[in-house]
Amino acid sequence: MFMMQAFNEDGSCQKAVNGWAVRRVAEGLNLRSIDTGAYCKARQRLRIEMVTALTRQSGQLLNTRARACWRWRWRGRRVKLVDGTGISMPDTPENQTCYPQPSSQAPSVGFPLVGLIGVLCMLTGAVLDAALGPHSGKGSSELGLLRGPAPSSRLRPV
Repeated sequence: MFMMQAFNEDGSCQKAVNGWAVRRVAEGLNLRSIDTGAYCKARQRLRIEMVTALTRQSGQLLNTRARACWRWRWRGRRVKLVDGTGISMPDTPENQTCYPQPSSQAPSVGFPLVGLIGVLCMLTGAVLDAALGPHSGKGSSELGLLRGPAPSSRLRPV
């Protein structure tokens, strides 16, 4: 459900739960509640490592199943793009520890910021890899995230 939510243009929890309910009915199963509470709680328990692994696997699967004519290479090499952004996270003690607020924000005011980069295949648009880290400080630039300041967040070669 999470991957379907991520790929859906709407992206809301309600849309994801409604899609699940429609599938149940189509398969002849009993319709359960379409309340989003349980789904949202379960989604909060998803580990970053699992989401990153799903991202890598789905990107690799898309690339291996791409049409042969799409497997064009520039001078014998696959062309990849790297792009980055920043996102805010819920203000929890755990997030504050891992992703402290920028010094420009007053203490206890605002949300922890995270830097996020993705390595994309230029031909298919698939995300081949991703990494995240603190938004500011040593190693937090897009290049720093690409190089990987810690083994757990280091991008693997693709």
